[in-house]
Amino acid sequence: MSAILRRGATLPAAVPAAPSGAGILHLGLGSFHRAHQAAYTAAALRAEGGDWGIVGVASRSRRVVDALHAQDHLYSVATVSPAGTTLDIPGVHTDSYVAADDPARVVADLADPRIRIATLTVTENGYSYSNATQRLDVADPIVAADLRGGSPRSTIGQLARGLQRRASAGGEPIAILSCDNLLSNGSHTEKLVRAFLQELPDAESADALAYLDRAVTFPSSMVDRIVPSTTPELTERVAALLGVRDDVPVPAEPFTMWAIEDRFAGGRPAWEAGGAVFTDEVSAYELLKVRLLNGTHSLIAYLGALRGVPTIPDAIGLTDVEAAATAILRSEYEPSVTAPRGVDIAAYERDLFARWGNSALGHRTSQVGSDGSVKLGQRIPGPVAQAFERGEFPHLIALTVAAYLACVAPPAGFDPGPHAAAMTDPARERLAAATRGGRDLAARAIVELQLFGEDLAHRTAFVDRVGDLLDTIVERGVDSAIAESLSASGTLSPTAP
Repeated sequence: MSAILRRGATLPAAVPAAPSGAGILHLGLGSFHRAHQAAYTAAALRAEGGDWGIVGVASRSRRVVDALHAQDHLYSVATVSPAGTTLDIPGVHTDSYVAADDPARVVADLADPRIRIATLTVTENGYSYSNATQRLDVADPIVAADLRGGSPRSTIGQLARGLQRRASAGGEPIAILSCDNLLSNGSHTEKLVRAFLQELPDAESADALAYLDRAVTFPSSMVDRIVPSTTPELTERVAALLGVRDDVPVPAEPFTMWAIEDRFAGGRPAWEAGGAVFTDEVSAYELLKVRLLNGTHSLIAYLGALRGVPTIPDAIGLTDVEAAATAILRSEYEPSVTAPRGVDIAAYERDLFARWGNSALGHRTSQVGSDGSVKLGQRIPGPVAQAFERGEFPHLIALTVAAYLACVAPPAGFDPGPHAAAMTDPARERLAAATRGGRDLAARAIVELQLFGEDLAHRTAFVDRVGDLLDTIVERGVDSAIAESLSASGTLSPTAP
């Protein structure tokens, strides 16, 4: 916060000492990383010290990078709850830059032997893979250009080219740690990096592929903390509490969890000092979070937006939305997961409703509902398949998809409201071609585009049900669709007589 210091302000005593060096390169310098991995790394450095500082790489925007440079790479994490707001200053970043401005530096940093871990929070949409096949999308123009050569612009291209150069420079061990909401995110990332390298001529790829086998690990991890967008009101509140101006504070909920496979070829910080759990059950933690938290969160966001409310706490405060969330959580998602050792599912679910109801946090329905074409592909296919195997029909998951389509590709003449209109989605334009009716749009999304994978594309009854519920939303309103879904699932609608 040097720009503030030059104007004579005084930083609080809690500002940490700068790390002795950087051992981590992080791709995706957004709010989640700064409130999650950075906070755990700060705890590790406080406990054991070391050269585990972080070089942060933003994808395209300069806003956070410019602010961090002006503030000596210091910023605050505001933990927000109805009980009040507390501040922490991680102080773990040693440098930052924008990948789009300097893609060659990303490759060079990945090849730097001082970097022993590369972490990623680039969202599900940043891995350049096909939802239908789960394979690297080599037809994507950016991936295709990265394969031809030059400074890569895709995340997978940057990782592959960086590891390729690292292999030729001596091949020091490194771990690539995905922190995104992808099932088996470690093996998924490894598969995509290998696929990229395998697309290259043997003369370019052989050494790099041998190096991956010998000295690169891809541990999986599950990350969990609700981190809304920063608002001007939060920035002003932090300034009042901190006593100096912080242009990039990050709001976050009190709850935080990180489950990680302990497979780090080049060593790691003592993240357990911040509460991280090292476990061989990461996949169980992933399913718990991606389905119970994220899957239900999506339903709440789409129903809330269609009901005209701006935040998740507003949405879960609606009686029928809460009933729908309870039904999908307990009847359709919970049967598809097995709790990790030591995790009490009932207590976890109670915590979820408390987290969604955190009115002080103000997590927006438009933020949670964005990128649904990518997110839902991770969340719904497994539970749908398992429901059919049990001889049950996933009515609330069908409602989730119908509400998603109503928000991002509303049929002609239907206005989903401003909160739905504010959602961003990479499939929005492709879906806009099919707006003649619910079944037409459902077939376009699920069968033709296969947004949610190949298996779901063949489940005609599910596609038809999504189309019918979408027609209900358009013709009679979302409240009728909720009541109809709850009734069909065997859960009495709270609005029913």
